Amino acid sequence: MMLCLRIVKYYKVDVYTGSRRQQDNAPCHKARILLEWFEEHTDEFHLMSWPPNSPDLRPMEHIWDAMERQLGAQTPPCPNISTLRDRCLDIWYNLSPVMYQKLVASMPRRVAAVLKAKGGATRY
Repeated sequence: MMLCLRIVKYYKVDVYTGSRRQQDNAPCHKARILLEWFEEHTDEFHLMSWPPNSPDLRPMEHIWDAMERQLGAQTPPCPNISTLRDRCLDIWYNLSPVMYQKLVASMPRRVAAVLKAKGGATRY
């Protein structure tokens, strides 16, 4: 959460003026300090409300999962933050473009599954 605020400040908030933000209901997204920050910057961001237990259709979640699995399979474990960063960057830069294409191509099926389940759970 604090990293998010630092990134926004670094990139000068005006770059994002008028943009919309969607956040799930993860505890870090509901932290008082973050919600207060968005409240203070309502002229720059529109924070969309999002229902709890809503289906997660973001392909990025699958990318994070793939990265986490690859990182967990590496031995020995990362001895420090610097090594962790280097390994994460190495994994990120070597992810297959085919994986991205498959994730994008799966979006119509994902949306159809959510509609069929009336917003309930799906295999995605």
